[in-house]
Amino acid sequence: MRAKITYLVTAAVLVFYFVLVGSRGVMLIQSGTLLTVTFGVAVLILPVIGLWFLWKNTQFVRKANQLAAVLDAEGGLPVDELKRHPSGRIDRDSADEVFAKRKAETEASPDDWRCWFRLAVAYHDARDTPRARKAMQRAIALHEGRPVQA
Repeated sequence: MRAKITYLVTAAVLVFYFVLVGSRGVMLIQSGTLLTVTFGVAVLILPVIGLWFLWKNTQFVRKANQLAAVLDAEGGLPVDELKRHPSGRIDRDSADEVFAKRKAETEASPDDWRCWFRLAVAYHDARDTPRARKAMQRAIALHEGRPVQA
């Protein structure tokens, strides 16, 4: 729940920032000189890119949470079997062990979104965020029945 609140607060702050930047871009355009109009258009592009990125990220998180809810209802969510240091950090060898199991499971069933979801969690636990995101995107695509890129 804390992560959702943090995400919502961050998104709200970003939207507020985009509105402020956008209003400055409009003010520059209204000045009417070639230089200020050029800067105004450039300034307006930034909030558009930011809003697009925020929207895509929000959709990704929403879809990943939906998959988690389906897996939870099926009783298929990965169990936290990781060893931890006294500080709470995940033991690297333990994460590698679990990752190897998840990778083998996914290689045995490459068209099962559930395996890709669990592999994404293993990547995340191993602190490999880019691969975790790609694995989750693949799980989402498989679940939605979309073609999967290799």
